[in-house]
Amino acid sequence: MNFPADLKYTKDHEWIRLEGGEAVVGITEFAQSELGDIVFVDIGTEGQEVDQHAVFGTVEAVKTVSDLFMPLKGTVLAVNPALADDPASVNKDPYGAGWLVRIKPTDPAEAASLMSADEYRAHVGH
Repeated sequence: MNFPADLKYTKDHEWIRLEGGEAVVGITEFAQSELGDIVFVDIGTEGQEVDQHAVFGTVEAVKTVSDLFMPLKGTVLAVNPALADDPASVNKDPYGAGWLVRIKPTDPAEAASLMSADEYRAHVGH
């Protein structure tokens, strides 16, 4: 299982990659493997400010729907447009093509409260 070291992780299985003044958010490889085949992603928060740990959307797999939690407080700048036609990209490439949203963090220093790759690996027992 892949735990990229350049990412920060939440206990709810989201990852975030800071890129200058913006950040990319997705769900972890562990999360997508636990959910199974993802058939729909519903994110209606584009243009909105979302608090850290607040729900910013849902991901639907064959047998379940799971909330998505924002790793850092910020404004949702964009939702991955490819997810509308290919939600399974979250399964195939959760750290690349399967990203969920791009945000403008209100306070990037909040990232210090998130887990490192090693801490997240221990959290999920791998």
